[in-house]
Amino acid sequence: MSNERINVTRSSMPSFEEYMERLRPVWESRWLSNRGRASEDFEKDLKEYLGCENVWLFANGHVAMEVALQSLAMKGEVITTAYTHISTTNAIVRNGLTPVFVDVKEDDYTINPELIEAAITDKTVAIVATHVYGFLCDTAAIDAIAKKHNLKVVYDAAHAFGVTKNGVSAANFGDAAMFSTHATKVFHTIEGGLVAYKDAEMFNAMQYIVNFGFTSHEEAEYVGTNARMNEFEAVMGICNLRHLDEEIAKRKIAGDRYFERLSGIKGIKLIVPPADLKWNYAYFPVIFDGYKEDRDQIKAKLEQENIFARKYFYPITTRFACYQDQYGRVDLPVSAHAADCVLTLPMYSDLTAADADRICDAILR
Repeated sequence: MSNERINVTRSSMPSFEEYMERLRPVWESRWLSNRGRASEDFEKDLKEYLGCENVWLFANGHVAMEVALQSLAMKGEVITTAYTHISTTNAIVRNGLTPVFVDVKEDDYTINPELIEAAITDKTVAIVATHVYGFLCDTAAIDAIAKKHNLKVVYDAAHAFGVTKNGVSAANFGDAAMFSTHATKVFHTIEGGLVAYKDAEMFNAMQYIVNFGFTSHEEAEYVGTNARMNEFEAVMGICNLRHLDEEIAKRKIAGDRYFERLSGIKGIKLIVPPADLKWNYAYFPVIFDGYKEDRDQIKAKLEQENIFARKYFYPITTRFACYQDQYGRVDLPVSAHAADCVLTLPMYSDLTAADADRICDAILR
């Protein structure tokens, strides 16, 4: 049996020749940043692929979320979850907003809409919800609550690029959706992020905040940052977008093998995509709950066989030292249980069915 290392993820890449061919005009122009031609072309490609009206590019997903929230100029409370990357919580807090944490659903670990309304106060201004592992939140229920209480809705869609529900792209739910395009994601630009949004006027400030707040060469009307995607990253995005559907199809091969081998095993729970969801196989979470060994033991034994899985998300954000004192006592039993039991198995387009078998064999041993 092969003992070749299997990492939790591996970046999809176009051929070197394809990338260099598309990069050549950038190289010759020496326009390497500040919204050059490649960035403009990339935005056009994204709008077409995602079926959305507006897209803005960013240096990374975190700053994309932070700037999107800043552009709304809100003050008050934001209902959110702790079963997410700490980036989501940080973006809220760094905007001077107060996170109000509610628990997630047991079936897919996205925000539980039944708990949102009870958490709304006269200080609530928005809902920031995370699409987890490419499984979308209950967008219809969240939209209804937001309309009833006049709240903004921003989705952390870092895991959801290429996902659709009933044919509608994840880019078109809520007032805005942030996608991470980091190298570990199903679609990447080496490093980067983007925000898709509906109302251009509502998010007008984003285009200035990303560039230090400048509204002209001599005027800065916003307290901005430097959050621009560079042209090398935009070219990588253009190239990778051409191949994304085939890359997702490759990921599905390993994903289907995981479902085949691990379904129906006592103590192992899998999240099955609903029929109305076109999933992107961004991650493959397995919940070890009552299995013969716990999640941490399984992770350690996989590593002994040169297989590297990830505890993700762990811990929930309220348990990090920077939030523990203020939010550590918030009761989030489903989130806490998920953080203790979920292991995301290796998933990338080059992962073969034989690789998946090797991983499953190790788990079942």
